[in-house]
Amino acid sequence: MTDLLRQAWTVARKDLLLEFRTRTALVSALVFTALVLTVFNFGRDPTAVATIDLAPTILWVTFTFAAMLALNRAFQLELENQALEGLLVSPLSRTSLYWGKLLANLVFVALVEAVGLPLFVLFFDVPVGRVLLPLVGVIALATIGFVAVGTLFSALVIRTRFAELLLVVLLLPFLVPPLIGAVQVTARLLGGRPLSEAAGWFRLLAAYDIGFVALATLLFPFTVDE
Repeated sequence: MTDLLRQAWTVARKDLLLEFRTRTALVSALVFTALVLTVFNFGRDPTAVATIDLAPTILWVTFTFAAMLALNRAFQLELENQALEGLLVSPLSRTSLYWGKLLANLVFVALVEAVGLPLFVLFFDVPVGRVLLPLVGVIALATIGFVAVGTLFSALVIRTRFAELLLVVLLLPFLVPPLIGAVQVTARLLGGRPLSEAAGWFRLLAAYDIGFVALATLLFPFTVDE
């Protein structure tokens, strides 16, 4: 287990160092997040529906599509100079490769969300200070689930034509459960409802994370082996 974790950290560190040196994908995802929030801000009618009612959906639609944009670059670097084939013939465990990619993607998406949440508060004037801790918790739970599935599908489609489009088509149906759960919990938190009302949704998100991280870990070797 120690060797698996060490190898996974090596993969994640490599991806993060490359990304922080170029910052191309990170800047693109941040700009995309800001633009989506801007469009929602100016495209809604504030007199028709209260902002607090729309806020959870706007927040999670923005996070979902920003995460998809981030996941598209998960295996892009490995396509150059047949780097992916080099990783596959190395002593590196397939499990370590998946965990490393998962960790790097989680850090990447978390950075985008860390910038997107203050922008969301700024644009829509939604008070989140009193529920910040549980809100961060539900963001973390939902993010782990769909990044785990997204990392698996990113490896699955990377060698195909129109990989970016195919990833979205495959991934969206699997994002429905965590997305519904995250919106429901966020709506209750922003609405000032007791945290106990969202306990069932928290359990759903936790079960989704455990189940799909384990399933993706088992299936990942079959997706990268030709």
